Amino acid sequence: MPARFRRQRVLIVGCGDVGQRLLRLWQRPGQDARAARGPLVRALSSSPQRFESLRALGATPLLGNLDDPRSLRRLAGLAQRVVHLAPPAQPAAGAAPAAASRDLRTCHLLRALVGRAGQAPRLVYGSTSGVYGNWDGAWVTETHPLRASTARALRRVDAERQLRAWALRFGASGAAVHVLRIPGIYAGDREGGTPLGRLQRGTPLLRREDDVYTSHIHADDLARAVERALWRGRPQRITNVADDSAMPMGDYFDLAADLWRLPHPARISLAEAEQQLSPTLLSFMRESRRLSNSRMRHELGVVLRYQTVHHGLQAAVYLVGPGEAQGPDA
Repeated sequence: MPARFRRQRVLIVGCGDVGQRLLRLWQRPGQDARAARGPLVRALSSSPQRFESLRALGATPLLGNLDDPRSLRRLAGLAQRVVHLAPPAQPAAGAAPAAASRDLRTCHLLRALVGRAGQAPRLVYGSTSGVYGNWDGAWVTETHPLRASTARALRRVDAERQLRAWALRFGASGAAVHVLRIPGIYAGDREGGTPLGRLQRGTPLLRREDDVYTSHIHADDLARAVERALWRGRPQRITNVADDSAMPMGDYFDLAADLWRLPHPARISLAEAEQQLSPTLLSFMRESRRLSNSRMRHELGVVLRYQTVHHGLQAAVYLVGPGEAQGPDA
């Protein structure tokens, strides 16, 4: 049997920065991407301008838009495994709360994946640790109840609910879902992937008594976790993806300031932050939790390249250089 028929067929939906890092994992140094011995990969994209770069990474681009179900009709039976990294769409202005907390993109994708033959793929979904909500700095495992309070996190809760129901409905046809709950993603070569821009603008932080714990993962390590989940992830399972850091948000930015040799940001109270900062930024400052990565290490076997943010930010300083902001906040 020709090798191309023995290779697994993979579809990446939402092939942005992390999806492209995943593609690079299947390339060998100095090898033409089209000659890679990894899976046969197709990447769904609504932007024909990106097709050339996707081909260069070894993927066959497919034109499709998750907001247009008609454009997804060819997806049924196309792949044995699917990586779903596309975020939910922003709701229209003035949308009702119920509509604002729905993820229609995931709904459209799941409807398209199972065709008349009924064969369903295995799927890895990139969710967010925001579904946990606030735990007052406690360590959070995958079995903790969800306390999502923001509209963006509720849309992810809705996506996870849809995925569980889909896997149950089509389990006999092979459907299986592995959910990765992801915290803040950073990398020196990722757009908006460092705190440098925010440090240069002098955005204040919460004073220590009001500060919150946050978790992080380097984009390269996240891509490795996605790959592990794709091949080794247990069905109908959830895994936190985070490094070993356990530090308050303010310490993270102070560390970055030291590495870039910039002044530490000013510290303010939560009451002052409510007067000075945007609602989106404030929403992150109202949630405090530390993600346990035990399941990621022991079940998926992920070995972190950047074990802590100190390692990752040091590499970012080398890539970015002093005083060169990388776009919007991380």
